[in-house]
Amino acid sequence: MTPSTAPECHGDDHCITCSDAAVPVRVRELTGDGLAVVDTDAGPEEVSVALVEAAPGDIVLVHAKEAIAVVGNSR
Repeated sequence: MTPSTAPECHGDDHCITCSDAAVPVRVRELTGDGLAVVDTDAGPEEVSVALVEAAPGDIVLVHAKEAIAVVGNSR
């Protein structure tokens, strides 16, 4: 899967499995072990980026604290 390709779970900005919305957030920093700090409306939050190739500055879609796609990148 390339960073710009959304996984099958993604459809119209929501998960087709559970209908929850995926939220676009910017990666602030990678912290190691597949985790990153991202900027959310509520402030910084730690999420998993184990399923995507994300870098600081990238915009990722997050669902259930898991980044499921890179939709914009800083590279």
